[in-house]
Amino acid sequence: MPETGEIATESINRWRLPLLSALLGLVVIALLGLLLRGMLVAPVTGLNYKYLLHAHSHAALLGWLYPVLFIALLHAYFPPEVRNKKVYFRQFWLSQGAVLGMLLSFPVQGYGAVSITFSTAHILLSYWFILRFWKDARAQRINGGVHGLSFRFIKAALFFLALSSLGPWAMGPIMATGHSGTALYYNAIYFYLHFLYNGWFTFAVLGLLFWLLEKYNIGFSQKYGLLFFRLMFWACLPAYLLSVLWVKPGAIVYFVGGLAALAQVLALGLLLGLLWSVRARIYTLFSGWGRALVILAGTAFILKTLMQFSTAFPYMADLAYNLRYFIIGYLHLVLIGFVSFFMFAWLAQQGWISFSRSISRWGMGLFILAFIVTEALLFGQGVYLWGGLGAIPKYNELLFGVSVFLPLGALLFFISQVMYKPHPVLQVGERMEPYLTARQRQA
Repeated sequence: MPETGEIATESINRWRLPLLSALLGLVVIALLGLLLRGMLVAPVTGLNYKYLLHAHSHAALLGWLYPVLFIALLHAYFPPEVRNKKVYFRQFWLSQGAVLGMLLSFPVQGYGAVSITFSTAHILLSYWFILRFWKDARAQRINGGVHGLSFRFIKAALFFLALSSLGPWAMGPIMATGHSGTALYYNAIYFYLHFLYNGWFTFAVLGLLFWLLEKYNIGFSQKYGLLFFRLMFWACLPAYLLSVLWVKPGAIVYFVGGLAALAQVLALGLLLGLLWSVRARIYTLFSGWGRALVILAGTAFILKTLMQFSTAFPYMADLAYNLRYFIIGYLHLVLIGFVSFFMFAWLAQQGWISFSRSISRWGMGLFILAFIVTEALLFGQGVYLWGGLGAIPKYNELLFGVSVFLPLGALLFFISQVMYKPHPVLQVGERMEPYLTARQRQA
């Protein structure tokens, strides 16, 4: 049964505070990132750069992207009586509490007893969420319904979320046996990161994209959609090998990793062909800033896939490892350019956030501009060093100066959303045609 406007609005309002907490998390993450870049210009006595980096990375992965996907998945697949269960609110706030604990402990002790306790608690809470979500999904019989294809991506996303946790679990034994800082140590970290951003985040975003197509009855080839899913899923597993090429393994590892990267490129071509055929109808789903953010997210996904493919070649793998600017730029491209921008567009399309106020447009505009320029500086610095041209003059100062606008933009956008009274733009379960103009219907 479609939700009425009143029911949908009430549901949004109940999850409004959790969403605002996630947006506030983004502000904190941006401030930590600014502090890290500022310390490259003028080190701050008493602050440990490495410890702050741990806090920044954990908060980025678990304090912004995890909670916003948590909310989106519940909203997309469950009716109000399910997604508004107390158990989900309990899981959400306990997870946010664990992130807060990490934010307070990592800058003080790095990987220590307190920070590890909070990070372990978050992993256990994610297991709880996965099991509860899957139980309710089975009860709702989502697997074989109208959202059957998109839900395949969500199941895969949750599988990769659980799989990624094997990396942190391995860290304890690795460090206890005196292997901290070794190749084994770093490959455990890369295992976690790969299945988190190439698995959990990527498949969740793709699932929400196909959910939109299904929800608004935008016809697409189910055959090619399923083929795309299978290529992406089975390629994601061996694609982890691309993250260990820096240790210069045997030829078979390069070969298997290269095949996985090639499969992802083929999958990308399949997705672009599938979406191109229905581009006019997808275009009508988003307007203004949402449309721009979807384009940016799509561009970032294309670049991500091509960059990952390039690392299948030994020369490029060594280059990426030796010039960390490329790795930092790549991670920000995925986590901000692809995942975050898509989620902003998705939330706006669903009426959870708005760009109606000038402060929201200024905030997002500054955030996007700062992201693009900092990415250009990161990759530009890598190219300069690769080409033997030395460093970009005043690079750290430039990077810090531009990075000021990331937390400023995030803060302005957060303030605008605090003032916004949310409402569902397109009702859950309804077709999109009633909301289109005659001209849009013809398109």
